[in-house]
Amino acid sequence: MKPSHAILAILCIASATTNAQVVPDVNRPKPLVVSGTLRYDLRYSQTAQFYGGTLGDTQSSVVSGDLTYANLSQSRPFSVTYSGGDMWNISGGSYGTGVFQHMMVSQGILGRDWALNLSDNVSYSPQSPTGGFSGIPGVGDLPQPPIAPGLPILTLNTRSVYNTLSPGFSHRLNYSTSLGVNGSYAIVRFPDGNGLETNQYQVGPQISRRLNALNSISGQYSYSHFSYPGSTITMGTQSAEFGYQRTWNRRLSTSVMAGPEWVRSSIPQVIPSSTNIAVNAGATFNAGLTSANLSYSRGASGGAGSPTQIGVHNDDVNAALSRQFGRNLSVSATGAFMRTRGLQQTGVINGKTGGASATQRLGRYIIVSINYSALQQSSSAALPANAISGVSQVIGFSIGYSPREMHFKK
Repeated sequence: MKPSHAILAILCIASATTNAQVVPDVNRPKPLVVSGTLRYDLRYSQTAQFYGGTLGDTQSSVVSGDLTYANLSQSRPFSVTYSGGDMWNISGGSYGTGVFQHMMVSQGILGRDWALNLSDNVSYSPQSPTGGFSGIPGVGDLPQPPIAPGLPILTLNTRSVYNTLSPGFSHRLNYSTSLGVNGSYAIVRFPDGNGLETNQYQVGPQISRRLNALNSISGQYSYSHFSYPGSTITMGTQSAEFGYQRTWNRRLSTSVMAGPEWVRSSIPQVIPSSTNIAVNAGATFNAGLTSANLSYSRGASGGAGSPTQIGVHNDDVNAALSRQFGRNLSVSATGAFMRTRGLQQTGVINGKTGGASATQRLGRYIIVSINYSALQQSSSAALPANAISGVSQVIGFSIGYSPREMHFKK
């Protein structure tokens, strides 16, 4: 073979070998790495609603579920919780039937002396939310407060959409002093046009100082602005609150914040200017298997629900008690009182709620629960025809599939 032919043959073999090599890893899509904890529940529920007044009684079936994921990052904590389902009528009136959904997402970024957090809370409900994470009573879902605390009027057959975006930032100046600023942007919509729709944004800087291991003080300024789609009126509130927090022992802690609150509107003839007192107070008790909390809040808000309630002043009291018996049985009770007065001096609405629930785990995967709740709403003002009046009661029973929490590691 001639030398030139031999060199050509070597080059051809080298080229073919190069083209046959495996594609480098840098060009390959990297697999998705998931780490954290995951928990889900699936349920079938039946509820019986006994409404006061002329609304009658109804029975419903519900298929629902919850899903919660949280990562394991210390510097970038992330969590998401979803709850949703479908409710259909068995007998009686079809109040509040249909699909309901609720999702809450939170992302944090933590530095050495600072923290940034952003959360989004969005929900869709076929009725005014009254309790539980989903806002639908009797389905035995996550035991969390109502989606829309301070809602002035509780109504049936009112499809509603809530969305609240909340950024927050805090910075620790030294061992005892911290600065922060919190904000939110919220909307309330009624797809059927049978409720008062609102837009709200709020911002509030705050400072807190630790006096010693048991006591701390704080101060906060807050500004809120409310507007109403389809209306030219706007409303704003400002408050300056000062607070004191006390840890009495390992089980009991209390806090109180109070200060003046000023209300202004673009049309004083509709919503007159006023000065009130804003209050936020609470107590928390935790004794291992038993926990309890009590809270009180007082202040003005933009209002939602009835078209006659543009601008309201709320007084809300909430209480909760829970007890764990062994690993498989838990019992809880809640109660609340809500007093709503229209800033237009259109009357006073009083609402009382209470309830109890018991949850029992059977084996590794099955959970059964039973719950009862009652609500009484009365008003000296005119209410819409679908508003709950008198005493209403809900009894619910559910059976669900709930495996233990799953853990994922890199």
